[in-house]
Amino acid sequence: MCLHCHSPADWRLRLSRRSFSASALAAIAPGCFALAHDEFVEPRMRLIVPAKAPRTVALTLDACSGGVDMRIIGTLLALSIPATLFVTALWLRANTHILGLLHTRSDLFILENHGELHLPAVLGTRHVYGLPVAGTLDAIRQEVKRGSEAVVAAGAPPPRWYRTATGLYSPAAIEVIDAKIAGYSLVADEGASLPAAAVARRIATAVSGDIIIAHVNHPHRSSGAGVAAGIAALHRTGTVFVGLDTHPATPLTCRPHAVTPRIV
Repeated sequence: MCLHCHSPADWRLRLSRRSFSASALAAIAPGCFALAHDEFVEPRMRLIVPAKAPRTVALTLDACSGGVDMRIIGTLLALSIPATLFVTALWLRANTHILGLLHTRSDLFILENHGELHLPAVLGTRHVYGLPVAGTLDAIRQEVKRGSEAVVAAGAPPPRWYRTATGLYSPAAIEVIDAKIAGYSLVADEGASLPAAAVARRIATAVSGDIIIAHVNHPHRSSGAGVAAGIAALHRTGTVFVGLDTHPATPLTCRPHAVTPRIV
């Protein structure tokens, strides 16, 4: 069922906060919670695509801060490929010039919540990949709430999905996030850090049901060219691109990430 389409009952608007939170938690494996306090989890999920359907993938693009990579946006427009953009309030404020285009092509672009200040939903005082974490459950709630408000203020429908900065969560944070957590199954660009050829090769390995994560906010990095080339190559093979709500998704499963030297 398309969660972005209105039905006569318009259940999307009538769904209570309490029932929505309960249903969202029901789609998360218990392993996402039963971990040590100093561990992070990386929720993974896939789309459940009918066996006889063509290769079908969901393209999700994080817009953390910075600019707009028109190599990617232009490719999506030229090929009429839909994508889900996870945007922060920071990115929306810095890129108001692109909002008109995104709204005009709402058939292709859906805006979802990446938070207000791009703070990982992690407890404590540490940094993750150089980013200060939200730190407390109240701060995590605020990051999610204000990120959602920024999406609405930008003229988009209220977001249903949330993805935290870095894709990592403290287990306790997952329980207080009032949104569907957007996992993924194929990491294309490692935070826009990989060269174009490597990104294109990763995207080429997509199988039906994959949820691809890449970045659309680094127009001066090589990785963006790889994202554009990779999705164009998939398109040439007849791959079908869909939104996150087009097919049901598997329950989230969580990969633990203990504190390591790469987390400073």
